[in-house]
Amino acid sequence: MIAVVVGAGSYGAVMGSWRDPWQAVYTGIKLPLVMLLTTAGNGLLNGMLAPLLGLNLTFRQSFTMVLISFAVTSIVLGALSPVAWFIVYNTPPLAAGTTIKSPEYAVLQLTLAVFVALAGVIGNVRLLPLLRQWSGSARAGLHVLLAWLAVNLFMGSQISWVLRPFIWEANKPVAFIGSDCFQGSFFETVFNAVCRITFG
Repeated sequence: MIAVVVGAGSYGAVMGSWRDPWQAVYTGIKLPLVMLLTTAGNGLLNGMLAPLLGLNLTFRQSFTMVLISFAVTSIVLGALSPVAWFIVYNTPPLAAGTTIKSPEYAVLQLTLAVFVALAGVIGNVRLLPLLRQWSGSARAGLHVLLAWLAVNLFMGSQISWVLRPFIWEANKPVAFIGSDCFQGSFFETVFNAVCRITFG
């Protein structure tokens, strides 16, 4: 949990720093919170999925393994924080002329999201040797890993969406959670950002 708070917190602070110092503080709190809430939900779901795929785990073991994967993920994010800060620092600052439809907003948003996704994959893949050993089958271990990755993607992205946005529009006040937190979805936003970058 310390790794989650420190690693994810430092990365979150870097993300929020593009908007405002207070947003950096809020995001530094929100990203570890996203990780821990996702751990709670995924520990339960993964504990139900694993036996169906050939790996008998208790819910406690499932929670522990999910927490280990997020600890590794957070360590990777902490290591990526200087790189993310360099990108944030060299991106044109968020100002009145920068909106959610601005290309720099989309590029920064996608880059920071890709870093989180990459760290998440690394954190889960670290569990593969253990999953193979416990299941007694390389195939079953891989199936469990793929199922867990899918669950992590869907649940983690939606939890992060509710606590969004980590980068606010300039014309909105800095706040911990916005009033429109239940509108839209993570995947819709990523799709729109890709379209803005690709088609202008």
